[in-house]
Amino acid sequence: MNLNHLNFEKDYLKDKNITICLLSGDPARTEVIAQTYLKNSVKINNNRGLYCFTGETALGMPILAATSGMGAPSTSIVVNELAQAGVKVFIRIGTTGSIQPYIGVGSIIVNFASLCKQGAANDIAPRDYPAAASALLSTDVYYEAKKLHKDVYFGLNASVDTFYEGQERYDSVNPNLLKSHVGMLKEYQNLNILNFEMESGTLFKMANVYGLHATSICAVAAARCKDEALLHDSVQSSVDISIKAAIHTAENIQKNQLQLFHS
Repeated sequence: MNLNHLNFEKDYLKDKNITICLLSGDPARTEVIAQTYLKNSVKINNNRGLYCFTGETALGMPILAATSGMGAPSTSIVVNELAQAGVKVFIRIGTTGSIQPYIGVGSIIVNFASLCKQGAANDIAPRDYPAAASALLSTDVYYEAKKLHKDVYFGLNASVDTFYEGQERYDSVNPNLLKSHVGMLKEYQNLNILNFEMESGTLFKMANVYGLHATSICAVAAARCKDEALLHDSVQSSVDISIKAAIHTAENIQKNQLQLFHS
């Protein structure tokens, strides 16, 4: 029996002993991960642009690269179906906008929890249920990234549903932000939130409710204290480092240097 949206057999990953997923919002990034960083990659889904590839790390570890799509509703479908298929560990690899003045474009942020402002998450757990990443997984990804990049930050994000209004952007067609959104960026700065993004709050809640492990590592593509522009072309090296750090953490799990589950 195939999964409803990912369109491959529910037992397919279990038969290949795949329990770890490198999760990206962008199908093009998923393709890069599979074709550049994995051996023997095979595309097993392209339905709705939700690319999924099986492959192996350099150490021969079976792993999945998958696309969540943009935002929490799509992420919730993909994560649920991959969990049905036996995935137990999700490492989100993405881009983000920093809101602290000391975090510039090209930096890397590992988030250990989210201020979750997402409707999809409220269907999975109560609004005040903690949107916390796996502490062990997040810490390992952070230290793997620090080996490769000097500007890596560890902290909270604001995980929201909309790119424009929900992140207090003024380069939008909407001239009338809700009063509750005006001044939000400054308020979040004062709360020591590092960045805005659109998936991890729901991902973290899902992982905790389902008994899984999840974290997020993102390259900073916009420094919101300076400019609202996205500079994707300037951060590819940081995205590459994020991918490498995530794969190193996956291999640490395989080598039993990082023990997430207890028998």
